[in-house]
Amino acid sequence: MKDLIQTRVLQLDREAIDEAVAILRNGGLVAFPTETVYGLGADATNDSAVARIFSAKGRPSFNPLICHYPDTEALLPDVYFDARAQVLAKAFWPGALTLVLPRRPESRVSLLCSAGLSSLAVRVPAPQPARDLLARLARPVAAPSANRSGKVSPTRAEHVVEELEGRVELILDGGPCPVGVESTVISLLGEQPVLLRPGGISGEQLAELLGEEVLQPDASTAITSPGMLSSHYAPNSRLRLNATHVSPEEALLAFGPKPLIGAKREINLSPEGDLQEAAARLFAALRELDAAGITTIAVMPIPDQGLGRAINDRLQRAAAPR
Repeated sequence: MKDLIQTRVLQLDREAIDEAVAILRNGGLVAFPTETVYGLGADATNDSAVARIFSAKGRPSFNPLICHYPDTEALLPDVYFDARAQVLAKAFWPGALTLVLPRRPESRVSLLCSAGLSSLAVRVPAPQPARDLLARLARPVAAPSANRSGKVSPTRAEHVVEELEGRVELILDGGPCPVGVESTVISLLGEQPVLLRPGGISGEQLAELLGEEVLQPDASTAITSPGMLSSHYAPNSRLRLNATHVSPEEALLAFGPKPLIGAKREINLSPEGDLQEAAARLFAALRELDAAGITTIAVMPIPDQGLGRAINDRLQRAAAPR
């Protein structure tokens, strides 16, 4: 974690939203209230800003993040929105329902938000001030709960101060969250919908609206649920981890000021050895090297501390047997 920063708390009004928009546009973090819990928001199109979420929360691995939008129309450039999604959105948005949908290839959202997967979790929050913030930013906002990883989710601004003071630029105080538990998450990726996380909207309600059974997650269906499978993003290229040498036939995923010499192609996650920069660049770098059609990607060692643990976790999953 980098040096602590000054955290300000402002009452949620128009001027505070203006300030929040400016901070988000500059890659900063803003905690804001929704109907469920307070979210830790970053510009979802900015790799470095999204990486800061993981660092601020002490999040142990790259779990998929929910992207928030001011309305349904705003998210259509980023996901494929089928008839089932339209039915649920009409019934429950704005509100405490998150849809996991196929991600469009041209999506502007950082691959960190998808944890390298071909899906994206999206929702439209209920409170008007939150939607005003999103509309004025005119970019999706990635926003997990505004607490340290493993701690209780915050439902008041003072909870966020206790958890994240010195790690976030601004906390918007909008009073207590009326729902107090996270949104229901349903995957619409397969032929049948899957309830990935229960919430205030029940699986029975969703099934009744959709006119079909909503499945419970298991090892074969919950591929978008954090940490469920040993292999998530599996590139075509084979990953060789903790490489201390590289051959002319291999690509190199380097880290630090002394990259290995002799690779056919190289991308350095951070020449300065900055783990936050490396986290921000990881998924895009893997995809770029994979697209080059090289059989093996040699990966230099990453320090297994802080965000380095998350990077190594992700690399191990990418290298796992198919």
